[in-house]
Amino acid sequence: MTARYLRGRFDSIAEAVGRTPLVRLRHVAPQAPGIAVYAKLEYANPGGSVKDRAALRMISDAMADGRLDRSKVLIDSTSGNTGVAYSMLGAALGVKIQLVMPSNVSQARKDIANAFGTEIIYSDPMEGSDGAIELVRAIVAKEPSRFFYPDQYSNPSNPLAHFEGTGPELIEALGPRLTHFVAGLGTSGTMMGTARRLRQDAPHVHCVAVEPQDALHGLEGLKHMASSLVPPIYDRALPHEHRGISTEDGWDMADRVVAEEGLHVGHSSGANIFAAVQIAHELAARGEGGCIVAIVCDRGDRYFAPLRWEKKYVW
Repeated sequence: MTARYLRGRFDSIAEAVGRTPLVRLRHVAPQAPGIAVYAKLEYANPGGSVKDRAALRMISDAMADGRLDRSKVLIDSTSGNTGVAYSMLGAALGVKIQLVMPSNVSQARKDIANAFGTEIIYSDPMEGSDGAIELVRAIVAKEPSRFFYPDQYSNPSNPLAHFEGTGPELIEALGPRLTHFVAGLGTSGTMMGTARRLRQDAPHVHCVAVEPQDALHGLEGLKHMASSLVPPIYDRALPHEHRGISTEDGWDMADRVVAEEGLHVGHSSGANIFAAVQIAHELAARGEGGCIVAIVCDRGDRYFAPLRWEKKYVW
């Protein structure tokens, strides 16, 4: 087996975002002739999640047109991964970052963002991502000149990152073999941008949007659209199909994938893979072939409570 150890030589960590690998799932997916299920490992981005793509594009576009410079503070609401991406890129590009997030997001995400020097403002955990959105809007309204508020839920640069990145990468890697694309709905940027590109350049591909089956759920980062503030960038008609996945199925699949495939993925990724495997079973039952790609948003260790970092040790 030959390994490629170097993806490139970069002048900044920002240049390492994108070009993530595809890994075939050979154990959790049905072994049927002509059916392949792939995981697109977005945790291979330098910030550890798919949100690196959108955060980089939103920051780059704002710096290019003058909406953001080093005199302003970038502030946004996040359930965690976008905040980590903002924090990493802010440190690399010299931009101050403040984040508003529900206080019950994983401790790992809080600690990672803090490590980059980010200031975190906590919103009511019972109000979820919608509560964080409302709080950040109130903060910006008080001092609009102090902040750049990218608003990942309405910023067209969010889906554009996937229209110009994720979509072309899938087409380049799989070409006409690709039959299905599966991604979860949070801000919805991954699905909106990728589906728009696939509809344009690979219209045979069936795009499947995954969301929690119930309003009260444990699939962190995903939105139950019927009971949530709907992101302005979201277009329900763009995916060909929507699938509701239960918290239990998402968590159980994440456990299976780490045990059977050696891929330690988060629970929203487990939900995406569960939907992809469902589709593979349905194709196999009809005697059809297919090539299915599911987005793996982040790693499972992002949900661990890490050891506290200490500057001094006593032995």
